[in-house]
Amino acid sequence: MSKRVSMDWALFSTVAAMVALGLIMIYSASSITAQALYNKPPYYFLLMQLAWAAAGFIALMVLRRFDYRRLRRPEWAFGPLAVIIFLLPIAYLVDPRHRWIPLGFGNIQPSEFAKPAMVIFLAFFLTWRQAAINSTRFTLLPAALLLGVLFVFVGIADLGTAVVLAVTAFVMFFVAGLDRRSLATAVSLAVVCLAVAVIAAPYRLRRVIEMADPTYELVDKYDFSGKVKPYVLSSATVGDTGYQKRQAAISHGSAGIFGLGLMHGRQKHFFLPESHTDFIYAVIGEELGLWGAAAVLFGYFVIIWRGIRIFLLTPDDFGRMLALGLTIAIGFQALMNITVVLGLGPTKGIPLPMISYGGSSLLATLASMGILLNVSENAG
Repeated sequence: MSKRVSMDWALFSTVAAMVALGLIMIYSASSITAQALYNKPPYYFLLMQLAWAAAGFIALMVLRRFDYRRLRRPEWAFGPLAVIIFLLPIAYLVDPRHRWIPLGFGNIQPSEFAKPAMVIFLAFFLTWRQAAINSTRFTLLPAALLLGVLFVFVGIADLGTAVVLAVTAFVMFFVAGLDRRSLATAVSLAVVCLAVAVIAAPYRLRRVIEMADPTYELVDKYDFSGKVKPYVLSSATVGDTGYQKRQAAISHGSAGIFGLGLMHGRQKHFFLPESHTDFIYAVIGEELGLWGAAAVLFGYFVIIWRGIRIFLLTPDDFGRMLALGLTIAIGFQALMNITVVLGLGPTKGIPLPMISYGGSSLLATLASMGILLNVSENAG
């Protein structure tokens, strides 16, 4: 067993700084909303997130001291994932819109915990089946069945998180040595499933079309049946799929280098929906300007850098897979959120890790960081 080294202070301090910035920006973005829409004190969402942050850092410190090699057991690989798969349909039935399960003191969103649970499972499974990684019967089929159920249950109401899970799984299988033919088959199947999921929901298809063809010029030109436009416009849940992106663009465009100043943003005054959750990066850009937006990007760069460094330096395959999966899951989710806010992708509700308001997201992310810190400290 390798000797334990000191804490990875670069990673830990970056995570702590990101959470602190998130708390500040949540208060700035939500104080007016809490009073006007929920009849709550202006610090209501801040206190809620602060409680989750405390729980998250407790989880981080516990998992930091919990030797990651003990996770390389069937009960840790299959147990958490089985619980998540059991809770996902319950969350959908209880709250189809948010996929929350009320707990009395708050809500839990099982799809957020699917990311670390899946990474632990794949790290165990891929190292266990390393010698037969390309075996259809013993490796690919069992993994495809289990992951397929997970992706379907998550993607029914949360396509963005399903995409994060799929990308993370793809990278882990690629690094584990899956052959190109199997990878190409998996990608083709994923693209088909993604297309079906988008087409099956008019509001999703509308977001994609309006991203590429906002005036519907190409749709009118090539839709000879005349059914596509009425279908996508039939969505009763979303009146204007481009509204949030336009307001986010206004936020960034009016900020300049130094921004309008903390608490002085204008778009959070009911112009920008979800300003303290999925679109909080727009508030950061508006109030803190280019330097604030760049600081957030730098924070994620440091986390990805440390994660890749841990992956490269860890001697055992299980630890390497853990570090890789957790880093990809958090980094890609951040990329998806920022891409949407900047108008570079179709609108999708997915939180910005450690920054957006959301207890389940924060707790799951900090737990993941605790495991990553543990791998870093035990693998030295």
